[in-house]
Parts: sequence; structure tokens; C-alpha cells
Amino acid sequence: MNTTFFGDMLQSIAERGRSLLDRTGVRRPDRETLPSDLIDLCEELLSGRGEAAGVALAREILTRYGELKTGPRIAFFEALAERFGADPARVDTAIEAWRRNPSDTTAAELHVAAEPRRQELFRRLNLAPGGTAALVRMREQLLDAMDHREDLAPVDADFVHLFSSWFNRGFLVLRRIDWSTPANILEKIIRHEAVHKIRSWEDLRRRIDPPDRRCYAFFHPALVDEPLIFVEVALARDIADAIAPILAETREAIAPERSTTAVFYSISNCQRGLAGVSFGHFLIKQVVEEISRDVPKLSTFVTLSPVPAFAGWLRRERSRESSPALTNEDRLALATLDAEGWWIDAKAREALREPLSRAAAWYFLHARNDRGLPVDPVARFHLGNGARLEQINVFGDLSENGLRQSYGVMVNYLYDLDYIERNHEAFAQSRTIAASSAVKKLVRGAPAELVPLAG
Repeated sequence: MNTTFFGDMLQSIAERGRSLLDRTGVRRPDRETLPSDLIDLCEELLSGRGEAAGVALAREILTRYGELKTGPRIAFFEALAERFGADPARVDTAIEAWRRNPSDTTAAELHVAAEPRRQELFRRLNLAPGGTAALVRMREQLLDAMDHREDLAPVDADFVHLFSSWFNRGFLVLRRIDWSTPANILEKIIRHEAVHKIRSWEDLRRRIDPPDRRCYAFFHPALVDEPLIFVEVALARDIADAIAPILAETREAIAPERSTTAVFYSISNCQRGLAGVSFGHFLIKQVVEEISRDVPKLSTFVTLSPVPAFAGWLRRERSRESSPALTNEDRLALATLDAEGWWIDAKAREALREPLSRAAAWYFLHARNDRGLPVDPVARFHLGNGARLEQINVFGDLSENGLRQSYGVMVNYLYDLDYIERNHEAFAQSRTIAASSAVKKLVRGAPAELVPLAG
């Protein structure tokens, strides 16, 4: 109700401001003009008009931006990069003032001078009705353009900087998603599930309606009924080692009070425009607190996670003349992965169990990218949040997607509340990976002097 009231108030201000713009003679170009006219409007917005006129002008800019095709849109991003950076003359003056008289005042002026004009432009655009949602969509389109345009990275950096403040944990609201949740939100949960596709409304109901299933999402007041990120949870008696039983159409539900383990089996972002703005770790920690209050007997909190980069990494290692990750015996055994339908043959699977386990353990403990971080993006997320690599499940996901990205391998990350902070600090400071003794044993005997592999 409060959000609706605030939105209506902004609409009212924008309407009054629109008439004010008409009276003051601000040029409102027709819909077919070039993006340069849109840039002129952005300059007008930064010129410091009154609040009502500014809100109306911000809405006009966002409306016109929304009508741009791909080419003009990229031209708009180019103009943001080239014309709306920091003012060099102002920065030089601020630097000189600081050198003459280092003080809080001159430091503050230098800070303001160094800020790109884009950031203030985005702040003023955000005042328009629906401005936050429009800017999130704008950034999503910018990310598409950046696939081929690295020169637009400064614009993206400004978006991330501002979004990190606008979407900080203090503004986020955790809501449980269940069968009584409005249909428009449930439709978005279906559409944005990125780990294990939801195939129907009945499939969704199996994930959120039974007493041993939970789903939670973060929302932001400026994005009404738009989930930012959501997590699906299965209550269980033990650590789950495969996804099929969790998603099975027919299974026996467990009474929550008989559960000891909460399994986080899917975490999905709903807003691509917020990529790089991390609130997943807040989600996990708050959901742990929420479920613990609801089911006090829970003592174990784990994920059942995909390993999206493993198959590609293993193919590259197998193609090398020699690889410290693979023994000759394991290399021969892993040749079975090239056979059509190997996962159907129980004997073939069993022969692959140990070599796949060893290769996966090496992948997690040693394979690094050029920044010294684990190659696997899901591992970076959970290990960075203080989880421990607990268990490797070599045939945890034999779906088409699971076979394609990881040859069926899944893993459990354990969130031990007593060690989360310690693990996080060790990972952040020295890239130390917290792993169970069972995982470490899989690579024992490897030469200590081996350099971690690049991804």
C-alpha cells in the first residue's frame, strides 16, 4: 500500500511537472528524432531544474529511451560513456586545491569532482515513476551491448556502484513463496528458474506446497511483485546426493519435525540487470534463520549444487598430452565418457565413479582462473560465502543439462554456522578452500609442487 501510494504521488508530480515543462518551453522532440536529442534532454535534467519539472523530464527520457531500437540504444550508451564522465577541468582544480590545502573539505570536493556525471544522471532518472525498474532494464540491455563493446565498461561500473547501494540488504524484504502467492509472482518463479527447469504448474506446486518444501525470495520496495532472487529448499533426514528424488513426481513427504537437514537445491536470479550485485549470501543466511525458527530440530544446512564448468574443464584436461589432474589409468577410464549413452549402463557408471570423483576433487581444490579463484562459478559463490565443500556426488544429476555441463556431477556445500566467518576470511585472504577430509582424500598423493591449473 505504501509503495502504491508513493508511486501514485510520483505520477502526480510528473504530470504537474509535464505541464510546467510545456509552459517553460523545454523542447520535447518527436519520437523519430535521433538519440542526440535524447542526450540533450539528459543535459537538461542535469541542469538543476525544480523537482516537479525534473521528475517529468526523467519520465520523458526513460519513455523515449524505451522506444529506441538496438542501434540508437548503443549510440545512447556511447554518449553516456563519452559525454557524461567526470569533468577533467573540475578534477584538475580539485586536485590542485587538495595539494595546496589537504583537508576534509578539499577531499570532499575531490570526491565529488571525480564522480562521473552519469551517476547523478542515473540518480535523477531514478526519481521518475518506475525509474528503478527502467534503469535495471537499461543495464540489462547495456550488458547485451557489452558482449562486443568493452569501451562501455565504465557505464556499467557506474550502474553496479549505484545498484549496490540501492539494493543493499537493508532495503530487501524476504517473503516465502507458497501456493497462495499471487499467480503473477509464481509465473516469474517458473520463468526465472535457472538450475532445474520448472516444467508445469504441477511441477511448481510439488516444489512449494508440500510441508517438507520451502521457497523464499527477496523483494525490493521499488520493484513491486518482482522477485530479485529466490531459493528452493527441501527438508530431509540426510544430506541429499541426487536431484531426481527431490524433484520426483511421486514421493513420500517428510513431516518437518522429523527433518534434520535443509537442502538448498536451487538458487536463481530473476533480474539480469542486477548481475554483479550480490545478495545471494544474504538470502541463504536469512533463510537459514527463518527455517530454523520454523523447524528448530534442523541441524544441517547444505546445498545440492550443479557444477556448470566441470565438463568443459575435463575435456580440456583429457585433450592435453599430459595433465597433473589425471593419471594414465584415470585417463583411460574416462574415455568411456565419449560413448553414446554411457550413463544408462550401470557397469559403465560404476567404472567411472572413482576416476570422476578424483577428477572432480582436483577440479575444485586446484583448478584456478587467472585471478587465482576457483574455475567453477558456483564454487566461487558458496566458498566465498563461507561454505565448506562437503561431498562430491558423481551421478547426482543425470538429466540432459546435468550430463552436458558436468557429466552428472553435483556437490554439497555445507553451511556450518560456527565456521562460516572463518571459512569466508580464509577464502578472501588467501584463497583457501574449506573442504571435508573425504574430498581432500580423493587427491592425496598428488605432488605438492604442482601449480594450480588455469581454467
